[in-house]
Amino acid sequence: MRIPGPLLPARFLERPNRFLALVDLDGETVEAHLPDPGRLKELLVSGSELWVRPAAGGGRRTRYTVALVRAPSGELISLVTTLSNQLVQEALDEGRISELADWQVLAKEHTWGRSRFDFLLGAGAERRMLLEVKSVSLVESGRAMFPDAVTARGTRHLRELADALSTGIGAALLFVVQRREATCVTAARAIDPAFADAMGAAAKAGVQLLAYRSRATLQDAKITEPITVCLDA
Repeated sequence: MRIPGPLLPARFLERPNRFLALVDLDGETVEAHLPDPGRLKELLVSGSELWVRPAAGGGRRTRYTVALVRAPSGELISLVTTLSNQLVQEALDEGRISELADWQVLAKEHTWGRSRFDFLLGAGAERRMLLEVKSVSLVESGRAMFPDAVTARGTRHLRELADALSTGIGAALLFVVQRREATCVTAARAIDPAFADAMGAAAKAGVQLLAYRSRATLQDAKITEPITVCLDA
């Protein structure tokens, strides 16, 4: 899919709070909305190369949104949290996620139990599946790791995906891994042990744990190839 523009080059200066970045844009310090609330400590360091997008319309405190950051490896990482869902829908529509090739998107932001899931999928007249998508940008020792901050919501998603199976609904979690140096993706137990425990329990219950790489440029982004999901011991 195309990356909407225009994208303006900038440099990261500091992060006053989870959703706000101060950036150097053409020698001027400006405030920019940061859509990704994760810690991003290995990406948002002083002087990091960013691309920001002018905000559409009025009524916002910030005139810009941070769209992309260049990782130490040189690749571009999206900080727009909705992009992974858009890429997954495109890949589903085109049949490029082989494990889900028989399924079609019936609804987005589907409510089930106490949660909203990214997609409700259907296959035939009766088969249904809940699909949740998680974007991964943290890598340690060659492993992509999720989450990079404690996520009670993510833990609840895993538990409710497991619960859905008992009602006859299929359930899957799809990690979108943005870092090419990662050889597999796993739960970040040291950051969020509850999520790691829930991920192991979900796998035992039969929740499909899938992972695919994504690639971004200044012009476009897409889902590429599958990557292994590793469960800790």
